[in-house]
Amino acid sequence: MDREDKAAPADTSRSREHERGGDGSAGTAREQTVNDTTTNQPPETAPDAAAEPTAARAADQTEPAEAAASAEAAEVVAGTSADATAETAPTAEAADQPEPAAQPDVAELQAELAALRAQVEERTEDLQRVTAEYANYRKRVERDRLAVAEQATAQVITALLPVLDDLDRAKEHGDLVGPFALVAEQLTSALAKFGLTGFGEVGDAFDPTRHEAVTHQTSADVTEPTCVTVMRRGYLLGERLLRPALVAVADPESQ
Repeated sequence: MDREDKAAPADTSRSREHERGGDGSAGTAREQTVNDTTTNQPPETAPDAAAEPTAARAADQTEPAEAAASAEAAEVVAGTSADATAETAPTAEAADQPEPAAQPDVAELQAELAALRAQVEERTEDLQRVTAEYANYRKRVERDRLAVAEQATAQVITALLPVLDDLDRAKEHGDLVGPFALVAEQLTSALAKFGLTGFGEVGDAFDPTRHEAVTHQTSADVTEPTCVTVMRRGYLLGERLLRPALVAVADPESQ
């Protein structure tokens, strides 16, 4: 009974070893499978070192060919441009040269010159006429201005002539003395500044344009009509007659 029990543990030990052995075989088989799989996988693709020099040599051979083609194309283009320039140069030179102008007709030039001279003469005559008209206008305006001023002065002085007549009568009678004589002298001087002058003295030759004869008589003492009496003096303003003198005239006796 004890032997059987001892044999049983031994068997049990062998079973466990067998199991472990089985497990070890299985593990070994799995490791072998993994190694086989790793060995059978294709290696990773790596750059082909031998292909690189071949590509470089091909590129080196291609570059000279491309350079030669480019140079040939450039020569073709340059030749074409030179031909086009040579063709267009004469055309440009011909365009730059001016066309010969047509010679004008001498008769036409002479006619045009005559027309221009006629216009110049006409304009000159117009200018001279306008200049003369303007000069006459200025003279007329100045003359009218002076005439208006003289007329206004004449009207004022004419209104003062009766005062001067009274002063003359007072002087004849000897009443023009003292301060009154000074005032009369100042008034006469002020009017003289405006060009007022008196005329009409006894013994003056009779002038019908300046004297107004009140009476006529004959006298053996005169050889021509003479003013023998002055009743009122006459006055001139410049050359303008303001008032004639009233006189008595003595005519010479007839032979």
